[in-house]
This record gives sequence, structure tokens and C-alpha cells, in this order.
Amino acid sequence: MAKQAIGILETRGLIALVQGSDAMLKAANVQLTGPMKGVGSGLVNAVVAGDVAAVKAAIEAGAEAAGRLGEVVSAHVIARPHEDTDSVIPKSTAKRSAK
Repeated sequence: MAKQAIGILETRGLIALVQGSDAMLKAANVQLTGPMKGVGSGLVNAVVAGDVAAVKAAIEAGAEAAGRLGEVVSAHVIARPHEDTDSVIPKSTAKRSAK
């Protein structure tokens, strides 16, 4: 999957982020770029990558699902990010097993 866009979902509280992340991954062909990160003061975020339309759809679905359980602080899509943004985006270290 080419990384043509990245999307960031930030919530206050882990439960809302888990629900939002689940909705993002089910709504579109995107993948988490790394583990969910705690920012502080109860803020947590997750980053997804994929093509622009898929990331937009995923972020919309994730923000809606997370908003039902908690507070969505930010939901943002960056289309065609500069390659240097990789230095600040979490890297995925988990390998998925084939089912």
C-alpha cells in the first residue's frame, strides 16, 4: 500500500481511541503506522496511512465512533505528506501473522 496520505485521530481517553481505531480499520483499506501513543493529560492518538480517499473515510468513521464514547480532540488528514514527516510518525514494529 502506497502511503499517499496519513490520518491522525486524537481523543481524550483510551477507550474512545480503541473504538475509533477499530472503526477506522474496518471502514477503509488503511493500516496503523504504529502503536497508539499517549500524549499526556489523558490524550492519546493513533495514526493511519493509505491512499487519500481511504484515509479520509477512515478518519471520518473513526471520529464518529470515538465521539460516541468520549471526546475527540482532533481528527486530521494530511494528503501527500512530505517524506521527512516519517521522522515524527510512529513506525509499526508489529508483524501481522497470516490467517
